[in-house]
Amino acid sequence: MSSKIQGVRGMNDLVPEDIGTWHIVEAALRKIGWQYGYQEIRTPMLEKTALFKQSIGDQTDIVEKEMYTFTDSGEESLSLRPEATASTVRACIQHGLLYNTRQRLWYLGPMFRRERPQKGRFRQFHQFGIEAFGWPGPDIDSEIIRVGERIWRDLGVEGISLQINTLGSDSSRADYRNSLKNYFLDFIDQLDEDSVRRLERNPLRILDSKVKETIRIVGGAPSILDSLGDDERRHFDGICDSLDASGIQFSINPKLVRGLDYYTSTVFEWVTDQLGAQSAVCAGGRYDALVANRGGKDTPAIGFAMGVERLIELVNIQGKHKIDEQNLIYMIDTNNDISESAMLAESLRNAGYRVISHFGGGKMKSQIKKADQSGATVAIIVGESEKQLGVVQIKKLRENTPQSEVPVGQLVGWCKQNI
Repeated sequence: MSSKIQGVRGMNDLVPEDIGTWHIVEAALRKIGWQYGYQEIRTPMLEKTALFKQSIGDQTDIVEKEMYTFTDSGEESLSLRPEATASTVRACIQHGLLYNTRQRLWYLGPMFRRERPQKGRFRQFHQFGIEAFGWPGPDIDSEIIRVGERIWRDLGVEGISLQINTLGSDSSRADYRNSLKNYFLDFIDQLDEDSVRRLERNPLRILDSKVKETIRIVGGAPSILDSLGDDERRHFDGICDSLDASGIQFSINPKLVRGLDYYTSTVFEWVTDQLGAQSAVCAGGRYDALVANRGGKDTPAIGFAMGVERLIELVNIQGKHKIDEQNLIYMIDTNNDISESAMLAESLRNAGYRVISHFGGGKMKSQIKKADQSGATVAIIVGESEKQLGVVQIKKLRENTPQSEVPVGQLVGWCKQNI
């Protein structure tokens, strides 16, 4: 006997009872992207490994430990995408989307990281993200952040707070790296192995450590805000002023650096305490050098990525959205010939209703029970006598009222008035 094959660990099925919430959330995300004038882009799930090594950073946890990478038959190293910003930049350059123009783009799809599965963290997960190319000022930064705030507001999700920071310019980051290096050298015997290795090349990576003892040491590290030049300070203050004017509450976290090497200047996270260790729901920032580094023209850029599973978990925890089946109709036919009910079902579908037709016969009581279990609002009953009279019986499943008899020709009109 062959063994039962299970799904890959950390790559979950979405079964019918769960998919309704996904539809609600995905529809809200698409609508918000449209409201802000962003256009959808779809990139492949498989890319050349070099794209992520050169864009994300070969010393990040994602590239070092988490990517699904293999060599294909053509001896080329390929990876499942662990995030979509690098792919979006690659696509924009390849298709000339940034040639003498600006772009507002959004995406929604699966990403892959070989992490330890836990609540809110999976090996195949989904992200909604937006990317804006071509705007250097703080106005686009604040708009990007407002998109996130609108998502929480439109979905009615509460308990999410905003943290922001800036990584400054190349020169201020260089000064800050030297300050960090000097600080961490005093604690080198207490740092974890990864942090010691990163100390020489990129000490900012240490600020993103998840090791408890290193986090304690990071708490006393210098603040990058002390290294900012005048222009960088004005840019950051402009974002803060705009958020204040919009009524968006935030806190400045000078240790926030994000886990990807391409970030420059603005960085931010929307966080919650309702998902255990996985506190970040949405995060992003500027990556002004990435387009030029990947072979395109010098292009300022900013964006964010949002974990859809984490957002849906919040929606489920807070119970904000229940699946509404108010347009669902259950069609029951007690005749041996079901052509009459099939024709009626099609006419209702043409009018925009969702109709489930009962198949397999059975007693009327059992069929009504099936109709009730489906979540339908009404059951439409067609029997031999109804067929001869040209009528149907309608039973409201969510109300304790008598059945109604409605002529076949008036059925669609009755549904429009009563469902």
